[in-house]
Amino acid sequence: MILANAFCIVLFVDEILCSLAGPPSPPGQDPHGWRVPVDCVRANELCAAEPSCSSRYRTLRQCLAGRDRNTMLANKECQAALEVLQESPLYDCRCKRGMKKELQCLQIYWSIHLGLTEGEEFYEASPYEPVTSRLSDIFRLASIFSGMDPATNSKSNHCLDAAKACNLNDNCKRLRSGYISTCSKISATEHCSRRKCHKALRQFFDRVPSEYTYRLLFCSCKDQACAERRRQTIVPSCSYEDKEKPNCLDLRNTCRTDHLCRSRLADFHTNCQASFQSLTSCPGDNYQACLGSYAGLIGFDMTPNYVDASTTSITISPWCSCKGSGNMEEECEKFLRDFTENPCLRNAIQAFGNGTDVNLAPKNPSPPVTLPPKTEKSPALPDDISDSNTMYDTSVITTCTSIQEHGPKLNKSKEQSLCYSETQLTTDIMPDQKTFVDQKAGGSRHWAGRILPLVPILLLKLAL
Repeated sequence: MILANAFCIVLFVDEILCSLAGPPSPPGQDPHGWRVPVDCVRANELCAAEPSCSSRYRTLRQCLAGRDRNTMLANKECQAALEVLQESPLYDCRCKRGMKKELQCLQIYWSIHLGLTEGEEFYEASPYEPVTSRLSDIFRLASIFSGMDPATNSKSNHCLDAAKACNLNDNCKRLRSGYISTCSKISATEHCSRRKCHKALRQFFDRVPSEYTYRLLFCSCKDQACAERRRQTIVPSCSYEDKEKPNCLDLRNTCRTDHLCRSRLADFHTNCQASFQSLTSCPGDNYQACLGSYAGLIGFDMTPNYVDASTTSITISPWCSCKGSGNMEEECEKFLRDFTENPCLRNAIQAFGNGTDVNLAPKNPSPPVTLPPKTEKSPALPDDISDSNTMYDTSVITTCTSIQEHGPKLNKSKEQSLCYSETQLTTDIMPDQKTFVDQKAGGSRHWAGRILPLVPILLLKLAL
């Protein structure tokens, strides 16, 4: 009898602990019910495997064909399909720039989100996954691959150095030579093919690491010859300039008819839109995200470039003007200022040229830790990298520097420059991306800790 009672108590306690822990999350969701984002190609596959989602998605695509949003939503069947799909993985899906099926992914993304927008929006949300890397990561890799940092000798021609570094890499050299050849004029009377030129430029900036492309695009210059070399990087006579400048809003409308161009423009606005609430004027204080979005526009109708070879100021613009805008002139000027008078973009370009990145101190410094003794072991490198090219840029402000200011004094060896865990970097450096903590789970552990010690006491009373 005693054993039976004891067994019942154990089962009772187990039920309490399970109920406190809460039910398991369904596949594709975290404990709070947030859907885990997947790329749109994968989301489409998940939707196709579910009959209700698949049929509604086919309905929505038929609704969007040749109709504007208001006409589509006037149809109850179309509206019902859109409401159902907002609860599917397709709604939260994103794409990766340069992924194998990028165009297919973007087509799926816009098939959903074009139905959600209220007409033509000035700014559209980016369909790409958020950028978590920083400029300091680019500097570190540039120093490994080239043996020098982006701002080594103040007297050297940094743009010429960037070209030399590219020529030392087979992939960079091949693709750069390819687009220069394609974009160059065949003769004085026969012009190049802009379509082929843009394609070659896209291949270069999508397939060559940023450690090389950024140095070509954003090298700092102190003389006009250097600045002109920087302006000529994309062979503007073919890829950028034309006989006449189109209206900027017309150019934007042309861009938005192409899924790739539309996505790159939305990504630029998302990552480079001036934010006067941040230290750097950039969203999330992330220079790297803005520069990557800028580079992503090259090779499309909205290709931007330096307007002159000035060494005192940086002015970027697509090849367009606001002439003939009529009553849309104010909107046109606003659109153009996002390039020509953008403090985020200007600060990001200058920061890269100077070899610096913003120093973001963690909000809650880590508690004191005991570090292992200093060793002289070199940082781990890829198998194909020579140990002789591991000079890190001492001017780069690493994340650990901020800990030195707010926490314990760390070992100053270069091996310690990567001292944060991945969770810390995501939480502290990307403030827009929150790490969700399950408060209920914490409470469950608290109650479990109080209930478990009572079990032996209950068993003892039953025995007596």
